[in-house]
Amino acid sequence: MQRWSNWSGKLTARPAAIHCVKSELDAVAVALETARSGSTVRSVGAAHSHYPLVPTDGTIVDVSGLNGIISIDSGRKRARIRAGTAIHALGLSLLDDGLGLINQGDIDRQTIAGATATGTHGTGADLQNFSAMVTGLSIATANGELVRACDDNNVELWTAARHHLGAFGIVTEVELQLCDAYRLRETGWNATLDETLETLPELVHAHRHLEFFWFPTTDTTVIKATDETNDPAEYPIADEGSRCGWSHEVLSNSRTWLHSEMEYAVPLDAGPDCLAAIRDLLRRDFPEMPFPIEYRTVAADDVWLSVAYERPTVTISLHMDAREDDEPLFRAAESLFTTFEGRPHWGKVHYRTGAEMASLHPRWDDWWDARDTLDPGGVFLNNALRRLRNG
Repeated sequence: MQRWSNWSGKLTARPAAIHCVKSELDAVAVALETARSGSTVRSVGAAHSHYPLVPTDGTIVDVSGLNGIISIDSGRKRARIRAGTAIHALGLSLLDDGLGLINQGDIDRQTIAGATATGTHGTGADLQNFSAMVTGLSIATANGELVRACDDNNVELWTAARHHLGAFGIVTEVELQLCDAYRLRETGWNATLDETLETLPELVHAHRHLEFFWFPTTDTTVIKATDETNDPAEYPIADEGSRCGWSHEVLSNSRTWLHSEMEYAVPLDAGPDCLAAIRDLLRRDFPEMPFPIEYRTVAADDVWLSVAYERPTVTISLHMDAREDDEPLFRAAESLFTTFEGRPHWGKVHYRTGAEMASLHPRWDDWWDARDTLDPGGVFLNNALRRLRNG
């Protein structure tokens, strides 16, 4: 029996096998063999999730060997990308064809299958998450088939599986909607939290990307505003907060510090009040909190399990060192997020039950119906997902 752990080391498992697939045919064979044996399969890419989506005592399928761009449709501005391709590996290849990702997050180490599985996102009031960019995907299923679903074929499955949690099968390929390549200029400045909240609505709508980090012990916020520019890229790329370059050179940052994270999404208008409540909590119960609180915006979408489903959204993230006990802080914060109709990020720590998640996601039952139709035997579920499925 082998040992698996996620990126931070906080999540571990003892699977019966870890299988590194390097072709779609291999993925199909693994899915079929596992189903016939009565075991389970969970896929993993960069293992960057803080929620136990991967751990299983069955087989963990590592899709990192499925990497690279399969094809680019310049006319439709779409690319077919193998599931294990890391986000950071896409920038130069897409730029060669004059294209870029519409948006991306602060971290670019995730695989494209993992990012779409969990609704990974960046920031921008008019910009949606990765799952909303999915125009098609291929899935190796439990009956030994490779199923293709996209926005003009097998649409019902595509609608559900854009945000798939790895629960439909082994995702082997993702097609993404792209845009013309663009350059960005990022500027940064410091302010107090009160000063930031006072000007926040104007800032959010004045910039393509707006985010800030609030440091509780100093009451300092580090604000980053990023906008498209026609200025040439400035090399070497400067430090975070003052740089100009192609989108993939500016939007991502190196985050090597091993941490755990909780992130909740609340309605856009509730964001400032929610953050103020988190501030009161930290000052009262966690006055020595040394790690920053991150504040971002995400546009509404129509993706069934998205935290931004049918509502403009603010996401608020709390971080803890991976070596420390994060549960007291995260449980206290979660109790506040729930009062603001918060939806937890699927790749971050949360303690919600299936019944609670069903109340937060209007298309919850529809998503599970689509999933169960493709995988009625539950081959692609683990204990965490079964708990959510059963309420």
